[in-house]
Formats: sequence, structure tokens, C-alpha cells
Amino acid sequence: MINNTAKQRMLAGQPVLGVVLGLGSPTAAGILARSGFDFVLVDCQHGDWDDTAALAAFRSISLGNTIPMARVRQNDFYAIGRLLDRGALGIIVPMVNSAEEARAAAFAVRYPPQGGRSFAASLAVHYGADYDTWANQEVFLAVQIETAQSVEHAEEIMAVEGVDGCWIGPMDLARSMGVAPDAPAHQEAILRVLEACRRTGKIPGIYTPNAATARRRIVQGFQFVTAADDGGLIAAGAQEVLRQLERPS
Repeated sequence: MINNTAKQRMLAGQPVLGVVLGLGSPTAAGILARSGFDFVLVDCQHGDWDDTAALAAFRSISLGNTIPMARVRQNDFYAIGRLLDRGALGIIVPMVNSAEEARAAAFAVRYPPQGGRSFAASLAVHYGADYDTWANQEVFLAVQIETAQSVEHAEEIMAVEGVDGCWIGPMDLARSMGVAPDAPAHQEAILRVLEACRRTGKIPGIYTPNAATARRRIVQGFQFVTAADDGGLIAAGAQEVLRQLERPS
């Protein structure tokens, strides 16, 4: 049995930190899995990932003793199942705007009787032959709250059985609301979702672009927090080398 240590920490009331992978490199996934993050998130919605690369990434992440998670391309039963079969221990579903859509995600993530996930020999052979006996318990499901509509229905969405938490998409939320990121209305909407999670006993999460923002969100009470992405880390590292060498950027 594999223990989803990130999920366990969150259920115990502690925050966890993750990094988002968009470049499609299983090698980079393995490197970042050894850097100390609680989870590594393979972004199949906006990132450059196919099925083969995602499978290799999940295995590399698992070897680093970090929890592999993935953002699915869309709220689709078969797309969710393919990522789970390859070894994702966390699924993030984008653009969930209603309780009905949240129920569809929860149905796809877990085997019967809790859900309707299709059973087959798992490609996640690195987890062992007993995978199907513990997957329902250990897999973490977060739905994305990232539109004005989803904020209005946040408490109904988060109350859906089988949904473990959310992952707010602040940039899409700002665009949906027609306001600038960090505008007062935008921040109020984010805090409304945080409160909806508290009322329903679910785990509040959010994307953040850097360590300073991640620290601020954790102080507010967010637990499922991404603090960096692979492309950004490469660019920042390169710029820091040039800064130390006093090379004009």
C-alpha cells in the first residue's frame, strides 16, 4: 500500500507545497521530486504532456518519495481514468462550475461503490498488485474554482461527497470577473471560497506564482498550495547566475 503523505498532512490540518510541471520532461519531474516539495503536479491541461511522458513522470516522481499529481485536460471520465491508471495520486479538475460537474469528477476518480471508475490492470505497476484495494482512500481530488460562477456556487461544489478540496485558479478567476488580479473584489472572491471550504470541511487550495504569495496564502489558511513551475524555476535560476556574475540582463 502507498500512503498519500500530502493528503494525510492536509487532512491533519497542515499545509503542503507543490510545483507545477508544464515542460513535458519526466527527467525534470524526477529532479524536482527530490527537491523537497510535498507533491509534483503534471499539468496536462496547459502543459506539454502526452500519455507516455505522463506515465514516466509519475514513476520518476514516485522514486523521489514525493506524491505525483496531475491536472487533467478537462472534466472527462476517460481522461481522468487514464491519468489515474498511470499513477497519479492526486487529480485536479479544471473549470468546475457546479455541484453537478463536481459529482461527475468524483464519480470518475473512485472505483465502485464510491464512484464509477473503470477497472483494468493498472499501468502504475510501481505501486504493486494491491493498488485497487487502497486507491479510493489515497487518491486526492481537487476541483478548480476559477470563474465568477463557481465562486457563487462554491459551497455547493465543495459539499459534494468525494471532493477532497479545491485549487483556486486566480488568474482565470480575475478574467472571469473582469477585474485585475488582487483587486479588492478578486481578493474577496478568493476568501469566499476559503470560507466555503471551512464550512464544508474541505481542503482549500490555490495556485500561487512565487514563494512570497504562497506564504501569504498559507497564513490565510490555504493548505494545498503550488509555489512554482518548472519553466519559471529554470528562468529564475538562469537570471540569478547572471546576476551573481554581474552580467546585464
